[in-house]
Amino acid sequence: MTVAAHGEGEESGSAVASDDVSDEIEVDAGARGAVYALLARLFTEADEELYAALSGGGVTDECARLLERTGLDVDPPDLTVEEERETLSARYNDLFVVGYSEVVDRTDGTVHNEGPPVSLYESDYRPNVSWNDVNLDLARAYEYFGCQVDEDVRRNHDHLRLELEFMGYLCRREAAVDPDVAAARLDFHDRHLRPFAEGIADALASETGTGLYGRLGDFLDRFTAADVDDLAARREAAETDASRGVRR
Repeated sequence: MTVAAHGEGEESGSAVASDDVSDEIEVDAGARGAVYALLARLFTEADEELYAALSGGGVTDECARLLERTGLDVDPPDLTVEEERETLSARYNDLFVVGYSEVVDRTDGTVHNEGPPVSLYESDYRPNVSWNDVNLDLARAYEYFGCQVDEDVRRNHDHLRLELEFMGYLCRREAAVDPDVAAARLDFHDRHLRPFAEGIADALASETGTGLYGRLGDFLDRFTAADVDDLAARREAAETDASRGVRR
């Protein structure tokens, strides 16, 4: 993992899902954590192991299995690919990695640099918030929950994979030891992950030939929206109970 709690071990290395959902923990939150971990894995360039799981249908099956345990009404995505791994890698790089440069003034060599069509960094979707404010707020959130960014991996705090891994960790913590973390998850959605997911989905929808990644962006958008709706409904119910003096 690139975001991990202090003392937490590495992911198991499975190309499909890295989190086993134990029957001893709260199933809904634990399964949601596994889905977020799966999403973090999928928003990377596919290596041989991941490609085999994608092309063989294993990722699609695993995602559907996990969704059944999340307690959310979200249609499972088709994450199976038919193209060759090289084609899939080229599509990933064209969408998320490769930008372009254009000489705009040959007299002085002025060059206009453009990033990739779909950014994997939250700050690129937050025009009214500075890069520093976004990343500082994320750094504080990670630190508060005892998490750290792997310094060997050169990513800013607002990279999609880091935010997905962090949300997955919060889900596991909610499931295993601290149900009150649900409030922190809703706050993290509101401040970061939910607008980020909407931005990526919109950016992918504006591109052609996105294949797997277009479907993945759509699923990310739908899944985070359903998670937010459920968390907000639970908070509202708890506030109503508290106002009536009801304890659960």
